[in-house]
Amino acid sequence: MRQGLRVLGVAIRTERAVFAMAALASAVYGGMTVASAWALGWATQNVVLPAFDQGRTSAGAMWTGALLIIGTALLKAIGVAGRRILAGVVQYRMQARSRRDVTKQYLRLPLSWHHRHPTGQLLSNASADAEAAWAPLAPLPMAVGVLVMLFTAAVAMLFTDLVLALVGFLIFPAIAVLNLVYQRRLSPLATRAQQLRAEVSEIAHESFDGALVIKTLGREELETDRFRRRAHELRDANIAVGRVRGLFDPMLEALPTIGVLAVLAVGALRLSTGAIDSGDLVQVAYLFTLLAFPIRALGWVLAELPRSVVGWQRVQAVLDAEGSMDYGDTSVASSGPAELKVAGVSYAYDQAEVLHDVTFDVPPGRTVALVGPTGSGKSTLVQLLVRLVDPGSGQVLLDGVDVRDLPYGAIAGSAALVPQQTFLFDDTVRGNVALGLDTGDEDVWAALRLAQADGFVGRLGDGLDTRVGERGASLSGGQRQRIALARAVVRRPRLLILDDATSSVDPQVEAKILHGLRDSAEASTVVVVAYRMATIALADEVVYLDHGRVEDRGTHEELLVRCPGYRNLVTAYEREEAERAAIDLSPAPDAEEEEEEVSA
Repeated sequence: MRQGLRVLGVAIRTERAVFAMAALASAVYGGMTVASAWALGWATQNVVLPAFDQGRTSAGAMWTGALLIIGTALLKAIGVAGRRILAGVVQYRMQARSRRDVTKQYLRLPLSWHHRHPTGQLLSNASADAEAAWAPLAPLPMAVGVLVMLFTAAVAMLFTDLVLALVGFLIFPAIAVLNLVYQRRLSPLATRAQQLRAEVSEIAHESFDGALVIKTLGREELETDRFRRRAHELRDANIAVGRVRGLFDPMLEALPTIGVLAVLAVGALRLSTGAIDSGDLVQVAYLFTLLAFPIRALGWVLAELPRSVVGWQRVQAVLDAEGSMDYGDTSVASSGPAELKVAGVSYAYDQAEVLHDVTFDVPPGRTVALVGPTGSGKSTLVQLLVRLVDPGSGQVLLDGVDVRDLPYGAIAGSAALVPQQTFLFDDTVRGNVALGLDTGDEDVWAALRLAQADGFVGRLGDGLDTRVGERGASLSGGQRQRIALARAVVRRPRLLILDDATSSVDPQVEAKILHGLRDSAEASTVVVVAYRMATIALADEVVYLDHGRVEDRGTHEELLVRCPGYRNLVTAYEREEAERAAIDLSPAPDAEEEEEEVSA
C-alpha cells in the first residue's frame, strides 16, 4: 500500500495542476451527490409527505424541490465530465512520459547493458509496464473526490442522527480488514502475471525475428507450442488475478448494502419511538446507499495498486540502470582522414575476457584489415572503435583524443560503422541511405555509385522512391549490404569501419567498392574486418588477431611468409573456393552478381 501511494504521489506531483482540477471536479460531483440526498430529504419532508397528509402542496414548495434536485443533478453532471476528462489527461500523460523516459534510457545505456536484457522484456517495459504503472490514475481523482463525498455524508449523518450514523460506520473497519486481505492475496499474483506478459512478448519477438529459421527447419509446430504454453500460463495467471478481484469487488459492494439494512432496521425502531422523523430516515438511508459508490471507487484504486506497483518497479529498474556513458568536451578535426590508435585495450563479457592488451594504430588515410579466426574478438574490437562499449582497460584514441573525452555525437560525426548484419528500415531507398541526413539526391546517388549499388537501384520500379520492405525484405543480402555501405559513405566519415560488411557481395564487386573507397576524392581512414584474400590484399596493413590478442601485424605478403596461423586462415577460403569451382558447385562471380540484381 505504501509503495502504491508513493507511485500515485509521483503522478500527483508531476501533473499537480491537471490533477487538482480533476479532483476539484470530482469533489463537486461528490458534494452534489450528498446535496441531492439533502434535496431529496427536503422534498420528501416538505412536498411529498404534506401531499399525502393534506392532499395538497404549495406551488412554491414544488418548484423549490424541483430546482434543488435539477440544480444538484446539473452540477453533478459537470463534475462527472470534468473528472473523467481530466483524469484521462493525467493518466495518458504519465504513460507517455514513462514510455519516453524508458526509450531515452534504452538509447543512453551502452550496448553491453542491452546484451544482458532480452528484447521482449524491453518491449514489455516500454508498453505493458508503463501502462500498468499508471492504471490507478483513471479512478484516482474520482476516489479523491468521493472522499469529500464520504466525509460530507458522514458529517450530514452525524448531524441528522448520531445513533444511525454510528450503526452505519461499523462497515469501515470491515472494509479495512477486507482490503488488507485483498492486497496480500493479489500482489504476488499480479507480479507473476506482469512477468509472464514480458515472457510472452519475448517469445513472440523471437518467433518474428527467427521466422526464416523456423520455416526452413519446419519448426512451426514446436514454436507454436512453446508460445502456447507460455500464453496459457499468462492466461491462468490473469484468471487467478481476476478471481481474487472477482471475490473482492462484490464483498466490497455488499458492505454498504448491509449498512443500509442495519440503518433501516434501527431507524424503523427510532421512527416508531418518535426519536427521528421520516425525512431524517430517508436522508440517512439514501446517504448510505450513496456510500456504496465511493467505497467502490476506492476499491477500484486499491484493486489497481498491486499491478501498478509491479509495473512501476519494472519501469524503475530500467530508469535506475547504471552503465551510462560519460562524455567530455574535447573536439577533434572536422575534415580529412582520421588518425586511429588502440592502446592496451582489454574487454570482458561477464568476466570472460575476449580482448587482451590490444595495441595498434592506423595512420590517416590508410586502410587496415583486421583478420582473425571466429571468436578472436574482431567484432568486439569494432564496437570499441565507435564506442558502442567502453574498454575495461586501455584507450581508443581518435586524432590523439580518448573517445571517452569527446562530446556526445562527436564519434557519429567522424566515424561510421557498417556491420555484417545490416538493418534496413521499412522505408524508401532514399530514406534508408539518408536516414535523417539533410542531403540531396545527387549525394545519395554518389554514395550508391561508390557502394556499387547505383545499378540495381536504377532498375528498381521507383528508383530512390522504391520501398524496400521490413528489414529490406525485398532485396538480396548483397544489395542490403551495399545500401548500408552507401548510408555510411554519404555522411563522408573521416573513419570508416567495415565489419565484414561485404561478405554477401560478389568478390569482383567487393574489389570495386574497396578501390572506390581508396580512390575517393574524400578518402577516409578505413578499418575492414575481412576474410577473403583479395580483400585483405587491398589493405595497406593487416592486424592479425587470435584469442583476443594481436599476434602479428604487417603487410599481407609479410604475414603470409612469417605467420603460419594467418597463412592457414586466409588461404583456407581460397582453397575452399578452388575446390568448389573444381566440382562446379558454384556459379561464376559475374553470374552471381547478375542473379543478385535480377532478384531485386
